[in-house]
Amino acid sequence: MKAILLSLLAVLPLPLQAVADTKPNIIWFVVDDMSANLSCYGESKISTPNLDRLAEQGTRFTRTYATSPVCSTFRSSLITGMYQTSIGSHHHRSGRSEKHPIVLPSGVHPLPVLFQQHGYHTCNGSGLIDLDFRTQPKTPRTRNRLGKTDYNFNWDSSMFDSNDWSERDPGQPFFMQVQLHGGKLRGASEAQYSLFTKQVINLLGEATSPEEIDLLPHYPDDAILRRDWSTYLDSVRVTDHHVGLVIERLRQEKILDNTLLIFFTDHGISHARGKQFLYDEGTHIPLIIAGPSITPGKVRTDLVEHIDIAALTLAAAGIEEPESMQGENILDPSHQPKDAVYAARDRCGEAADRIRSVRTENYLYIKNFFPDRPLLMPSSYKDGKLILQRLRELKATDQISDLTNKLLFSPNRPAEELYLYKSDRWQLVNLADTAEHQPALIEHREKLENWIKTSNDHGEESLETYLIEVEDQIESTRSEATKSTYRHNVQIYLDWIKNGK
Repeated sequence: MKAILLSLLAVLPLPLQAVADTKPNIIWFVVDDMSANLSCYGESKISTPNLDRLAEQGTRFTRTYATSPVCSTFRSSLITGMYQTSIGSHHHRSGRSEKHPIVLPSGVHPLPVLFQQHGYHTCNGSGLIDLDFRTQPKTPRTRNRLGKTDYNFNWDSSMFDSNDWSERDPGQPFFMQVQLHGGKLRGASEAQYSLFTKQVINLLGEATSPEEIDLLPHYPDDAILRRDWSTYLDSVRVTDHHVGLVIERLRQEKILDNTLLIFFTDHGISHARGKQFLYDEGTHIPLIIAGPSITPGKVRTDLVEHIDIAALTLAAAGIEEPESMQGENILDPSHQPKDAVYAARDRCGEAADRIRSVRTENYLYIKNFFPDRPLLMPSSYKDGKLILQRLRELKATDQISDLTNKLLFSPNRPAEELYLYKSDRWQLVNLADTAEHQPALIEHREKLENWIKTSNDHGEESLETYLIEVEDQIESTRSEATKSTYRHNVQIYLDWIKNGK
């Protein structure tokens, strides 16, 4: 009986005044589709004054990596502090069908549930009263909407008390997720670029010039691609502006000094070799933490995984980390730097794939489980973007370099890839077949194999599950044209599977 009473006390909310006297407010800024293109990270084409100031007042991490480079799998692992591969939430937009529900393992709980148990008000929105996640005026349709969730498992919406901390009880601490549209603001077509540019000019006075852009070395120097990149950089500027507005609101409400601010993105830029892939372009993300007990002006260069954010957030609120949590409290003075971080890419929409990676101080090792499939495999999502359409046009008219052709348009991929991080920033030269780097290849291969086993990687879907999931995605799609493309692509993958490709 005593044990039962103690367990009940552990989940009952603390008296409100006791909680308010000891607990900080905590805000996550979670941004879509954005790499570390902030001026405090070395981006020279734009200025991000609010985030630069936040970095000066707090700690900036230079080597933080997403354990998955696509929205739903990233967010499933973020909110649990677990590798998405360990909890079966690693296939993009999965577990939504009644035919294939995904339930979290015993002992694994979303963070808002734990915060509610400890007296916190949990909220998920834009962080502003009158502006939404796009920094646009709220409408009756968006005013009471929760921010983005996108979890690949069964969850109860009651784990969020509201979409804004203004609805909490007087003095009650809050855990707020400010969900921002980030790189998605720019859209995927010229019409959307133009519309967003008007917003940028109205908000910030001027837009970034496409002529000033230097593209990554594996992308053709093309006007359409430069236009996309300049508009993307403007999405970074708008994000910085929105963060500044939220911080100013906290200051006006006189709660800034007791609020922990954590800024990060859910994966890298949405581009051909970025989002959905395990190169730096897809997995390297910014992480800035400022607020109570955070060392100002500090720069950390050790390896960090985004699931560590869950662990450090619980610790900041004085909530005990569940035994099952795989993230680590990287702010703990006794924390030992990691010798390796891991990432995984699995099915994204209809695009069935399996890639795993391990990154250490000097190397990035990638294993492609389906090397006979191309990098730019059929994908209704990615192929719907103007930049991918333009790349394919340039390929068809022989206007791309040998490097671009090799990295983006090869009909297959190496089974193993090994890159020397410090001398090859964008992972252009695969060293897996070189004699000099064979010891490193073997070491990293073994590290990855061990992680797959010890982390309980759930691996690829069965054919039956694949069919359930893609049919569910088709049913949830409104556009008939998209449905048709999706079905066409699914048949390609089914043929590949049948032929052992």
